[in-house]
Amino acid sequence: MTVALMWEARAVPGRGEELLAWARVQESAVRPLRREVFRAPEDRVLVITWWDAAYDAELPELPEPDGELATRAVHRWRFESVDTWPGPV
Repeated sequence: MTVALMWEARAVPGRGEELLAWARVQESAVRPLRREVFRAPEDRVLVITWWDAAYDAELPELPEPDGELATRAVHRWRFESVDTWPGPV
């Protein structure tokens, strides 16, 4: 099964590039199958990692950034893959 972990944070206004740089250098002891980092308006940063694991497996999560860097607690979601592309439309 493939599990995707999503991590999203919003930087203090004007510190989006710093939050993005911080997220890019975060590493875990175990490498995911895939990792992507995104940015969005309002200084938001999203990191998605894909794992070959059970939905409820213990997986490494990105930590909370320094309280001076983020405006709120990180949002986290976990999803399991149900379809692959290409598939029926």
